Amino acid sequence: MRRGSQKYSQGIFTPKNPQKYVGKGKIIYRSSWEHAFMTFCDNNEHVLEWASEPIRIPYVNPLTGKKTTYVPDFLIRYRDKNNKIHTELIEIKPSDQSYLKENMTSQQRAVVALNHAKWKQAQKWCNKQGITFRLIHKEDIFAQSGKQNLRRR
Repeated sequence: MRRGSQKYSQGIFTPKNPQKYVGKGKIIYRSSWEHAFMTFCDNNEHVLEWASEPIRIPYVNPLTGKKTTYVPDFLIRYRDKNNKIHTELIEIKPSDQSYLKENMTSQQRAVVALNHAKWKQAQKWCNKQGITFRLIHKEDIFAQSGKQNLRRR
């Protein structure tokens, strides 16, 4: 959720299955959506490994022209229903920070442009690694009357 305009939840996540967590240090969630995704990864038997904010990807900020770093939310490895193993780099973001709409302010448009620049570089990084980049929205996490369900985009 947008900081400053809405309340958001943050804290330290303690996994019930710590052997699945392959990240370093404390597991910090910055929104209730991230917390829900961490719970999903921790409890889902098909998720083999996961990490929070494990990758740093350089990119150029399109608004300032300066080089900076993007840190996607999660890296997960899971087994699908056909027993095939997949690795995905995951970003969790509100829809209103992901897509341009006609009635957006210039500040909202700038947020979307910045996010797209980050995601373009993340996609390039993932292509080189042979993994998938996935953007997840609230509707993906809390689909079907609040049940955790991740839909593929």
